[in-house]
Amino acid sequence: MAATAEIIAFCDELLDAHAWEDYGPNGLQVPGPDEVRLVVTGVSAHRELFERAAEAGADLVLCHHGLFWNSQPRALTPQMKARLEVLFRAGIALAAYHLPLDAHPEVGNNALICAALGFERAEPFGRWRGRDIGFVGRSADGVAWPELVERCRAVFGREPLVFDAGPERVRSIGIVSGGAPSNLAEAAALGLDAFLTGEPAEHVMADAREAGVHFIAAGHYATETLGIRRLGELVAERFGVEHRFIEIPNPV
Repeated sequence: MAATAEIIAFCDELLDAHAWEDYGPNGLQVPGPDEVRLVVTGVSAHRELFERAAEAGADLVLCHHGLFWNSQPRALTPQMKARLEVLFRAGIALAAYHLPLDAHPEVGNNALICAALGFERAEPFGRWRGRDIGFVGRSADGVAWPELVERCRAVFGREPLVFDAGPERVRSIGIVSGGAPSNLAEAAALGLDAFLTGEPAEHVMADAREAGVHFIAAGHYATETLGIRRLGELVAERFGVEHRFIEIPNPV
């Protein structure tokens, strides 16, 4: 068992959670028990995740996409009520870490994607409101384009959408997980060979071809499993609690 407050304080400090201007609050979103035996991690805070966490006997859920977003109504909707009821009935606490978990240089989604694809993490990339969310990955020898696509299939467990527009060997790649197709323009301006994100947009096909940059959309959900899973592993290692990542595949 470990104190819930200590786990949350550790995550907040590690990720510098409250220093970020984000789309919603980072850190504890729903209070729960004072102590934690089992931590469940998952990408998005929705009812199925909470139900499966309750079945597993979780005391704390850590997720990447939390419950509360600035664009949503302030009054509780029936959907939000149903989600919260699962947490309340099971006595589960919920904490969420969004952009801080994308950007962290060690446990963040983008740093972990760099490593998983065989690139060295280099300079920050993907500017948003004065802060960089992603990274540039570099390889001195380069990775053959077909091999890079195959690595994406293996890492993300799905067929990526690609626009083959860059060089035969990829020596530099900009990476911003989730929904960041607009950062293709930054990759092109920097002269990178490729750009990877989760979701595409209609304009990126022409933009990639005209700029001579490979574009990879590997899935919003799929590109954001790495960071939250690693955060859960780190919490388990530090506090001696059990950790379980709950996979709820999403084709988007």
